[in-house]
Amino acid sequence: MKIAIVGVSGAVGQELLKILDQRNFPLTDLVLFGSKRSAGNTYNFKGKKYTVKELQHNDDFKGVDIALVSAGGSTSIEFANTITKHGAIMIDNSSAFRMEDDVPLVVPEVNAKDALNAPRNIIANPNCTTIQMVVSLKPIENLSHIKRVHVSTYQSASGAGASAMKELLQQIKDVALEKNEIQAEKFAYQLALNLIPHIDSFTENGYTKEEMKMFNETRKIMHSDIKVSASCVRVPVMRAHSENIWVETEDELSVAQIRQAFENFNGIIVEDNPADKKYPMPLFLSGKNEVFVGRIRKDLTNPKGITFWSVSDQIRKGAALNAIQIAEYLLKNK
Repeated sequence: MKIAIVGVSGAVGQELLKILDQRNFPLTDLVLFGSKRSAGNTYNFKGKKYTVKELQHNDDFKGVDIALVSAGGSTSIEFANTITKHGAIMIDNSSAFRMEDDVPLVVPEVNAKDALNAPRNIIANPNCTTIQMVVSLKPIENLSHIKRVHVSTYQSASGAGASAMKELLQQIKDVALEKNEIQAEKFAYQLALNLIPHIDSFTENGYTKEEMKMFNETRKIMHSDIKVSASCVRVPVMRAHSENIWVETEDELSVAQIRQAFENFNGIIVEDNPADKKYPMPLFLSGKNEVFVGRIRKDLTNPKGITFWSVSDQIRKGAALNAIQIAEYLLKNK
């Protein structure tokens, strides 16, 4: 099994290396790709040094079985044919192909079998906020069809990449030093001590592209007419996204039913004990693989409504881990 990582120098690329190691992924060969700037860098994997190759239009992907790609949408579009032409399966972390009819959009806990039908040899990794949400929606959907969802996200700096995390850290230091000017380049405004209700560009309907991804991707993954209304907010958290989710189902469900469904679902951990102040928080869940849920309660405005709080590591389950889980499923079912 020959695996390629495209965009290895980025935050997700580095996480892909870590997770392949931690999960003892059964690869026999590894090849790393990056931009001209990162070509020549070396990374250790299981005691061996690997040198980053420049991504080019050549036959470097000949013999590659699975390519884990996290290099941005424009790169994915430009190099998709180069990556797949010799038979490699491209698992792409960008938004480039997510809504293409002939490209499956996969979260293994929800729709793993879709990965087996990839006519273009491309499988898309969903948006980080969508992945986190649909994992928690699936056990509810198994009990009763979900009609609509309202969600507010509280997205960490990690969602904008390694440079954004560095910027937030620098801003925190500058604020502590009471500097007059706080530099903001990765975000529209200073993120430290602030909230920014704006992720990605705005569309004509007033929602951002990030918010519309949650609407469109959820329907495709769950093969459902579910309606999602999202508000996505960037918060001064280094890593791990949080979501407050309201769900309306066709049948009335109890809190006990929902909690049991969560507890029995692979990939979810319940932290829900208000009396002991037990609920998921990003500070303590960075680096974890699962989706954590808590604050499970009835919606006071709707007898068929349930609301809960969710936290998950955006770089892991929201990106790198989900891609590797897809690869693992392909291996088991090839």
